[in-house]
Amino acid sequence: MQELLTLIVTWLAITFGLPATDELPRVAFVSPAEMVDIRLSRVETAAEGSVMAEPRLSTPPEASQALYAIYDDHSRTIFLPERWAADSPSDVSMLVHELVHHLQNVGGLDYACAEARERPAYQAQARWLEIFGTTLFDAFEVDPMTIHLRTRCMH
Repeated sequence: MQELLTLIVTWLAITFGLPATDELPRVAFVSPAEMVDIRLSRVETAAEGSVMAEPRLSTPPEASQALYAIYDDHSRTIFLPERWAADSPSDVSMLVHELVHHLQNVGGLDYACAEARERPAYQAQARWLEIFGTTLFDAFEVDPMTIHLRTRCMH
């Protein structure tokens, strides 16, 4: 896993100009139930006034909103589903997305709002999938309008 993380961090730094780092995140593989618990605990933490890495946490996950992976700024941990596979371009694209958040966090990058930090993550994920001949829509049913809505500052 360390080699894959290093490869992706290098690719992100070269391709998108994100700050490279030798400080790799922890990666934890969790069940779908644990993923929901992590997300809900972050919603509660956000309600208490701390900053969230993930903008879509103001409400509990809906059945229509799939939960694929989470990056936690504080612990510098990427949570991936236990069924995650390194030989799946779609699965690795989830890691790419969350590694963008890690580089944003470690690099101290500032954004106008939490939603805005999602745009570079989606761009990197889309580019990764294109390399393998697929799209965000094909892999996750995420279309450009969804990305636009998820990456807009609403305040």
